[in-house]
Amino acid sequence: MGLTVAQKIIQSHILEGSLDAGGDGKEIGIRMDQTLTQDSTGTMAYLQFESMGIARVKTELSLAYIDHNLLQTGFENADDHAFIKSITKKSGIRYSRAGNGICHHVHLERFAMPGKTLIGSDSHTPTAGGIGSLAIGAGGLDVAVAMGGGPYYIENPKILGVKLLGTLNKGVSAKDVILELLRRLTVKGGVGKIVEYFGEGVATLSVPERAIITNMGAELGATTSIFPSDENTLRFLRAQRREGDFIEIKADTDAVYDEVIVLDLSSLVPLVACPHMPDNVKKVSELAGLKIDQVCIGSCTNSSLYDLMTVAAILKDGVVKEGVSVTISPGSRQILRMLAETNILADLLSSGVRILECGCGPCIGMGQAPVSGAVSLRTFNRNFEGRSGTKDAMVYLVSPETAAVSALYGELTDPSDFTKDISFKLPEIYSVNDNMIDAPASVEEAVSLTVVHGPNIKEFPIISALNTDISAAVSIKVGDNITTDHIAPSDAKLLPFRSNIPYLSDYSFAGCDLDFPERAREYGISFVIAGENYGQGSSREHAALVPLYLGVRMVVAKSFARIHRDNLANIGIIPMVFVNPSDYDRINLSDRLEIRGIKQSLTAHKSNFKLINLTKNESYDIITEVSVRQMNYLLAGGLLAYTKQLNQELV
Repeated sequence: MGLTVAQKIIQSHILEGSLDAGGDGKEIGIRMDQTLTQDSTGTMAYLQFESMGIARVKTELSLAYIDHNLLQTGFENADDHAFIKSITKKSGIRYSRAGNGICHHVHLERFAMPGKTLIGSDSHTPTAGGIGSLAIGAGGLDVAVAMGGGPYYIENPKILGVKLLGTLNKGVSAKDVILELLRRLTVKGGVGKIVEYFGEGVATLSVPERAIITNMGAELGATTSIFPSDENTLRFLRAQRREGDFIEIKADTDAVYDEVIVLDLSSLVPLVACPHMPDNVKKVSELAGLKIDQVCIGSCTNSSLYDLMTVAAILKDGVVKEGVSVTISPGSRQILRMLAETNILADLLSSGVRILECGCGPCIGMGQAPVSGAVSLRTFNRNFEGRSGTKDAMVYLVSPETAAVSALYGELTDPSDFTKDISFKLPEIYSVNDNMIDAPASVEEAVSLTVVHGPNIKEFPIISALNTDISAAVSIKVGDNITTDHIAPSDAKLLPFRSNIPYLSDYSFAGCDLDFPERAREYGISFVIAGENYGQGSSREHAALVPLYLGVRMVVAKSFARIHRDNLANIGIIPMVFVNPSDYDRINLSDRLEIRGIKQSLTAHKSNFKLINLTKNESYDIITEVSVRQMNYLLAGGLLAYTKQLNQELV
């Protein structure tokens, strides 16, 4: 039996275990060729790497990008950047300065390579799957381990094949492809799977278009998404003057996918994800005429040169409708330079848009919060409630085409009805300038360098090794699809404190229960009870570290998002799943729960437990879905403690 693209790359990188078809659930450890971090999650990753006592990274290539916390209204963000700059210089890691662009765009342009593996401390790392990389988002601790040369572990994934047919019609874009998949599969549809694209329609999509699709595969909950590496891949690499990085990777003709979805590109229409979830998808035509207040174009999903040239062609000789605020955040400095060199930037400015810095900006709540009760169209990947910075704003996710046409009319408008000719030709060679990517010091130079720790950088919380029994009260009970934004809110006021877990703890679950931090502190240690898909969204491990700091020792949920489940195990919080989901309804806030003999059970690698409700005198069957390896982490008090314990044993 032949192999798919993903299976070929996994097979060539396996360090532990074996590749088995069908997603049998067995763990495999794979070698990571490249790592990336961004500044919102990077400080924790580098604090963890520093604590491991490893002098230099052991990957082929590691990069630190400054793209999230770009507003410097106080010393905090600047201090974080100084810390990242100093530790990367010393540790053999390249450093992309503030203003150079969004990590996923810059990495796609300058460093991602077909056939390579990449792990990043950002859930949208699979963007590089558009160029044929096996790129996976993970928590900072997993990235730190990979930088130290350790494997990254995944369960043998199912391969979901998406067969693309036909070609996109006028007004329809790659964003509509992934929105259609979200409509069909939901935000839980990709859990435990790698989404791989194949079929004749693949050849009609450029690398930037493919990257849009793989980027938002994170919203499906997929392990990653990937396209083959073909002639279009070579064309993109040649435009970046990197044709030497090209290798062809295609699925074997007899490759077998565990599931197949057929998607005819020519049948798609412009789509929109309605508030407050990326899978709440409808046709734009169904909502046409909805008055809008704001349009934000950019993010790691839709800020490529192709996207912005499309927007410029639509807006050229027009003016943004009165009462609508429109912003554009270019994905990289390369893109901004090329817009300026071709006078396209002048066209955009003449139309009345506001050009923001090359960074994540409004996507992660770093500015541009809309007016109260606003309707905001955004070309981003997430529209969780409050993420924009305005609690009652209604955020709709759309393509750049829909965003630009709607900006002209002041209402949600179907771009397929737009009659203006917007054809253009992408340049064959891009403007390449890497002078804002700093090289690390040599091994000899690094010896004399010191790492800068500013006053805002606090140590991450740790817990002691696991006790025999756990008895604690329920400090919060939440519903389905609770995101990492709910657990550790992300906005312009809180992002500067990503290195300060004690400060962030005051805002944990702020969107669900304002009394949670005080209650958790009062209880000392506690349980969290949750519904389906707990922890979806960002890879930020702050959503695990903040509850840990507040004394949470176990989360019992109907199901977990992959990255968050792993982050919990990595830092020592035990993730458990209800065997009978209806038992969720039987537990109330402040109920006293207990698990007996958990240390002995995990030591024996047992996964089935009884959760006793002392308040109601009843019990429930629960299981932990973590691996044997992760059970060892939990017993030790987390991955860092386990790693140090191993090192001591080796000595």
